[in-house]
Amino acid sequence: MRPVVVRRRGGAAARGRTPVRILYLYCHPLADSFHAAIRAAALSALKGSRHTVDLLDLYAESFQPALTAEERRYYFQSPRNQAGLEAYVERLKGAEALLVQYPAWCFGAPAMLKGFFDRLLIPGVAYDTSDPARTKSSLDNIRRIVGVVTYGQPWSAAFWMGDQPRKTVTRFLPWFTNGKAKTEYHALYNVDQSTDGKRRAFVARVEKAVRAL
Repeated sequence: MRPVVVRRRGGAAARGRTPVRILYLYCHPLADSFHAAIRAAALSALKGSRHTVDLLDLYAESFQPALTAEERRYYFQSPRNQAGLEAYVERLKGAEALLVQYPAWCFGAPAMLKGFFDRLLIPGVAYDTSDPARTKSSLDNIRRIVGVVTYGQPWSAAFWMGDQPRKTVTRFLPWFTNGKAKTEYHALYNVDQSTDGKRRAFVARVEKAVRAL
């Protein structure tokens, strides 16, 4: 899927902000889900900007999440470890902001998204292992990370389980930017029991966040 470039008056440049290249990493299989509605609202909010938005819908693009035997064998041999992933590497390395949206399943990321991390956050792409004494992260191109996550369980249950989705967005992903990326995390807990009002408020919160990119 090619990046969607939106250029309209009154956008980021007109308000004095520099347009950025956004990789919108989206993971949900259903086109009629609440997550699809959140995504539609976020993309609509971004239409008023001059940002370049690259929507990477993992399910729509039939991304294969399983690390193959070949990929594991040559995991530390760059660029051989990127064979077949070149287009995804280009999209990741070309982004200045990363927007990650997904539901928390089993208190973590969906297998599809975890597989994307397994296959793309690799030596030569996301970090450098050439110095045996020190591993260096190398996604310095990403300066902003925004997470949008829903949970089936209340906050107390997620907290008890360590709230891995929050740590993924605010700790794990920033590490690959040398800790330089500014992070935001927007979560709706207990979504299955939430009211229409709470859902609308959450969508509005996400819209506000993406407009501020």
